[in-house]
Amino acid sequence: MATKRTFSEAETLEQYRVALENVTTQTEITTIMAEFGYDETTLTEGKNLLTKTREAFDFNKKEDDETSEAYNDFATQKENLAKTYSLHRKKAKVIFRKDPTTLSKLVLTGSLPTAYIKWLEVVKKFYTVVTNDTDIQTKLSRLKITIEEINNTAQQITNLELARATYLQEKGESQDATKAKDKAFSEIDDWMSEFYAVAKIALEDNPQLLESIGKFVRS
Repeated sequence: MATKRTFSEAETLEQYRVALENVTTQTEITTIMAEFGYDETTLTEGKNLLTKTREAFDFNKKEDDETSEAYNDFATQKENLAKTYSLHRKKAKVIFRKDPTTLSKLVLTGSLPTAYIKWLEVVKKFYTVVTNDTDIQTKLSRLKITIEEINNTAQQITNLELARATYLQEKGESQDATKAKDKAFSEIDDWMSEFYAVAKIALEDNPQLLESIGKFVRS
């Protein structure tokens, strides 16, 4: 069973690296551990597991960073669209305050949903209707909502949907990378757990050597 880690993943990787480096480079430790089954071949297995875990850890960090960047882009675009739509919504409510039919067509009645999907559907409906109705366009122009603004905002919606798709893709890749990293850590933790258990027995009479591979003993 793998040892429960009390350090961060980065600290754990460094502890394992130092242990496997010192057991290889310090002749006395190398000789003793070889007598207990940890010869060059066995230690190479551990080093390969460590390399695999390090690569999985680094890749996971990279995917996490990309996910954060994608989310920030999505959030920024949503905020910008929300500001634009909020202003257009206020103006349209004034213009069509005595026209319940148009208010309904533009979904200007009732409160604005807060859940993303429902909110976006309301926003999309507004600009779709306006884009296809020249009479509404003419009336909105009274409060300086131009067709250029409408078209630009429609493009903002498209860009937002693309940004969200990118974010969800990156999020999925990050989750997969996390699973791969956790699996790699589980394997190296298990291997190192046995390594340390054997080292405590092999180096019982040499506490200073035990400390050199990261296992401190009380004096």
